[in-house]
Amino acid sequence: MSGSERRAQVLAIAAGEFGEHGLHGASVESIAHEAGITQAYVFRMFGTKKALFLELVGAAFDRFSDGMAEAAADTGGREALTRMGARYHESLADRTTLKLQLQGFAACGDDEVRELVRARVARMWNTVADTTGLDAVTVKSFLAFGALLNSAAALGADDVAEPWAEGVRTRIRPGLFEHITADTNR
Repeated sequence: MSGSERRAQVLAIAAGEFGEHGLHGASVESIAHEAGITQAYVFRMFGTKKALFLELVGAAFDRFSDGMAEAAADTGGREALTRMGARYHESLADRTTLKLQLQGFAACGDDEVRELVRARVARMWNTVADTTGLDAVTVKSFLAFGALLNSAAALGADDVAEPWAEGVRTRIRPGLFEHITADTNR
């Protein structure tokens, strides 16, 4: 196995481990064992456990931002927002990426993690704001809705037959955010 293939293998294994157990609960020993390598080799590739976690969490946030930017390419305004929302919803099916993003938030008591997550949330904000050209209140409402979708996906709301879960699953249609603007919400 080449070095780049081994690195990709360890990243995939570590993504599952950190997604399930977080920064402090994940085990480099488990990651190394599953990859069939030593812990020392994992540390040689990534430096520290936290560095590996930061790389994975940053990439998880980037997959959401990159996907939304790609979906909204060559559009703007509410059309871009509609496309971004659809892509974001599709992205939630990747449970590992979702859990890494949530574990990033959970580990924000650590200064380095908090700085990384702040930078990635800023990137997500800027992706939406710059692509759509919409006002801050609309961007905030859109991203807040995304946070609710993250929570619902983490809770497995698709598998729950209760009114709250049915409400969360309500389809988002174009025009949802038309009434939410800086002018109507001061």
